[in-house]
Amino acid sequence: MHYMNQATNLIHTVFFRILRTFFYLLYHRFAWSYDFVANIVSIGMWNKWVFSILPEIDGPRVLELGHGPGHLQLSLAKRRIQTFGLDQSKEMVILAGQRLCLEGFDSNLVNAVSQHLPFETCTFHQVVATFPTEFIIEYQTLEEVIRILKPGGTLLVLPVAWITGDSTLQRFAAWLFSITGQSPQWDDRVLDPFNRIGFTTRVKYTTMESSRLVFIIAEKEILENFMLD
Repeated sequence: MHYMNQATNLIHTVFFRILRTFFYLLYHRFAWSYDFVANIVSIGMWNKWVFSILPEIDGPRVLELGHGPGHLQLSLAKRRIQTFGLDQSKEMVILAGQRLCLEGFDSNLVNAVSQHLPFETCTFHQVVATFPTEFIIEYQTLEEVIRILKPGGTLLVLPVAWITGDSTLQRFAAWLFSITGQSPQWDDRVLDPFNRIGFTTRVKYTTMESSRLVFIIAEKEILENFMLD
């Protein structure tokens, strides 16, 4: 039994290392294929999930962390919201910039990491991240986010979506998401890093088209005698 457990743990370790490498390559070298793969594994729901956060965004000045191919950037630009984007992937910055340019919009995109945001203090009314990796709960990231947010500003995070449909394809997609760690069970302890850094947090659930999503809404304290302009 002991050796069987060791073998199982080894298989899991190797599997997740391979998976992490795959995701890294997909987001960097093979960024051009990101939309195709995301749509396949989410059975066409990926962009709908990303856009589900739009009702929570009213700007007027917004920063998106990990903007990826730039679909949310374009949607915000079309809504006349002053939007900025940051991504660690140079390939994604280029891809998103091209998408905005083709629609006639200027891009305010930065190739940088969230742990060192190249923006002045109290710059943004909202910061947004959809399906971010572990960087979003790192102390340095949250410290930087709370620094660049205006008092009363909010950090909006869409961390996970669950496929709830009953068709064979939907059940398979849900199983695939579960074994790859893309749809873990919700645990309120996820909020702890946000609360420790000084945010006031709440969770909001929404249901749409054979899926269920959760949003983390983290608000920065409004300082006395400070107006949120």
